[in-house]
Amino acid sequence: MNLEYIKQGDYYVPNIAIPKENVETIYKDIGKYGRLRLTFLKENNKTLYQELLLDNKLHEHLVKISEETKSKINELINLLSKQENVNENLKENNQLEWVKRMNNIKNRAEEIALNEIIYV
Repeated sequence: MNLEYIKQGDYYVPNIAIPKENVETIYKDIGKYGRLRLTFLKENNKTLYQELLLDNKLHEHLVKISEETKSKINELINLLSKQENVNENLKENNQLEWVKRMNNIKNRAEEIALNEIIYV
């Protein structure tokens, strides 16, 4: 592993900080679920956080987690809506009921995905 060192005063220190101009771009790329994972790692799994940060794999990890979570949520929404018979027919006949039930399904799917992927 090649590290770049910068001189600060009389000492050379490893350059492991994210450049300030890239911070905003990184947060946009990882999305909501990546930011949730980042916060979880910082607060609850500092060892893994430090390891990923030092190996320069933190951003890659967060993007992967974000994509995996989105995929799991969509899969669960499709599965639950089929099981509970929430379909286009219900949407045509009773829109408010369809919205209520779809929001309920989305919230449950998100809660399951967060507990299985983000908070482990």
